[in-house]
Amino acid sequence: MKKICAILAAGTAIAAAPAYAQDATPAEAFSGFHAEALVGYDHNRSGSSEDVDNTRDLKQSIDGVEYGGAIGYDIPLGTNLVAGAEAEITDSSASWDNNNDQPNVFNLGRVEAGRQYYVGARLGYAMSPSTMVYVKGGYSNARYNLQGTDGTTNLRQRLDADGYRVGAGVEQKVGENAFVKLEYKYANYSKGEFDFNGDTPDSSRFNLDTDRHSITAGVGVRF
Repeated sequence: MKKICAILAAGTAIAAAPAYAQDATPAEAFSGFHAEALVGYDHNRSGSSEDVDNTRDLKQSIDGVEYGGAIGYDIPLGTNLVAGAEAEITDSSASWDNNNDQPNVFNLGRVEAGRQYYVGARLGYAMSPSTMVYVKGGYSNARYNLQGTDGTTNLRQRLDADGYRVGAGVEQKVGENAFVKLEYKYANYSKGEFDFNGDTPDSSRFNLDTDRHSITAGVGVRF
């Protein structure tokens, strides 16, 4: 009799195990803290549609590779919705040097896209315990390194630009804790200031209009 009771109890526990697993929602699979590495295509462009020189074409964009990392924390909202906060730091190889024969609207000399900070939030929809699509938005600050010359003196300075970023992407779980993602991001910088080297004080803030488009892939771990 004791053996029969033990067998029945074991069978009941085994039958109950799938039920506990089924209680986990798709959204819960994307909850918690995560860290990731990012790399992708970076396109920076003057936002103005007007050509500043009607006698020749100016190259109004610079392109390169964006790379960096991000951290974030997500919480489930019901069965499928996921909300989270995230922060990102990236750099870029996008640049243009006017030693060639084509001028650039960004500056009279050399321009390089530098580091970019982003802090924002995202809202996701877990289509399954392994796949989530999401939208995101927040604050972005970018730096452009500039160099100009009057033929005698070289002037090096930095342009710090403030604006917003929006984007969308898809995240796919790989195994228990790892994931990969693909994301499109758009940023617009509407305010800027020159950050001079040495003891020269920074300039006053001024209006600008610079667009930034990027497509990045990421690989990360959720803790």
